Amino acid sequence: MMRSAKIFLTSILLASVLTSTALADTTAFINVNVVAMTEDRVEPGQTVIVEDGVITVIGPVDLTPLAKDFMVIDGTDRYLLPGLTEMHAHIPDAASPELNRVMTLFAANGVTAVRGMLGRASHLRLRERLLLGEVFGPRLFTSGPSLNGDSVRGAADGARQVKEQFAAGYDFVKIHPGLTAEEYAAIADAANELGMPFAGHVPADVGVAGALAAGMASIDHLDGYLAALMPPDSDSSGGYGGFFDVLLAEQVMEERIAELATQTAASNTWNVPTESLFEHRVSDVTAAELSSLPEMMYMPGETLQQWTREKQSQERERGFDPAVAKRAIELRRKLIKALHDAGAGLLLGSDAPQVFNVPGFSLHDELEFLVAAGLTPFEALATGTTAAAKFLETNTGSIVVGREADLVLLDSNPLIDIRNTRRIHGVMLRGTWHSAAQIKALLAPYHTTKD
Repeated sequence: MMRSAKIFLTSILLASVLTSTALADTTAFINVNVVAMTEDRVEPGQTVIVEDGVITVIGPVDLTPLAKDFMVIDGTDRYLLPGLTEMHAHIPDAASPELNRVMTLFAANGVTAVRGMLGRASHLRLRERLLLGEVFGPRLFTSGPSLNGDSVRGAADGARQVKEQFAAGYDFVKIHPGLTAEEYAAIADAANELGMPFAGHVPADVGVAGALAAGMASIDHLDGYLAALMPPDSDSSGGYGGFFDVLLAEQVMEERIAELATQTAASNTWNVPTESLFEHRVSDVTAAELSSLPEMMYMPGETLQQWTREKQSQERERGFDPAVAKRAIELRRKLIKALHDAGAGLLLGSDAPQVFNVPGFSLHDELEFLVAAGLTPFEALATGTTAAAKFLETNTGSIVVGREADLVLLDSNPLIDIRNTRRIHGVMLRGTWHSAAQIKALLAPYHTTKD
């Protein structure tokens, strides 16, 4: 099917779904197992009522009456979970033909909010259209265009751009590499004065200690952490470390991880590890194996070819060694666990779409990597539910009366096996129910291979 025909079909399906699901103002999940995320347990046999996008009633199924005009969803043997938040996403321009693909893939996977880490002017209006239901997909929090070594011309220019982005209404400032220490300090001072969060990468001239001291809202990718663990007499930037310092793994001082985690917790800076991005790129799982994963059917062939080239380029990088990469993965997992144990905030993010990270699907990979690092399923889920809601200051993230209804209904218990987050029966976006069949119809135009 030609691209224009696919887009037209998607528009028709979307209109049908939005019309059919928006008819009922009140929805009741009956006899459902509730994973409220307020504690590590399941509350069985509940009725959860949603009115005008807000959870209004939670109670035992036998004691909770229903009105005849409610939309009723059978929750028997199913598990109701707060929707997940992708805290490191890349959203296409609002006019891009790829926008519907990306946003539909997120929603289909139970992702009800995304933090866009490479913003553009069109995202400001898109953010509102998503909230109004004019565009199908999760709610959006967006940075402005990134501040980096190419876009910023001196400290004064950095401060000016922060003020302009604040005035434009962006949610936060995105930091990319290449900033000088002076530029970074000016950006941080301007952002802190305005109360505007700044997040992303840690410039080499700044280092993790400098980022923590400046009040960075979140450090993404664990950027700078391996360099910060280098011996004191080494290059303060870590020298040439390759992709997020993978090549430094055999030189770092592992015994300093706990101390660095404690410092991070004291600073109130959060981390978005994006472990799936790192491991998909540097692990010994081949590009051919990753390309054969079922979710790759939703990505264009040219995208998969590009991802394959990027992974193969990584393997050919000077100094790259699979054994060193394996050690880097081990150290990063220990960092994740240490940060959690120290009380430093962790947020769920995968950096999608990126190398073999298909939007939505990769967030479930990220959950599995967090569990592999030593978190329990409940602790891993918290990074994308209650923790994300706290960080973004939203009225979501848990199943509590008065919370907004961004929810996902699963066919199996995610607290028993984190892989069960993939078993999605349906998704509620801002109070509107979308069944698995309806979501499958929306995804159909994006299949690059037949079922």
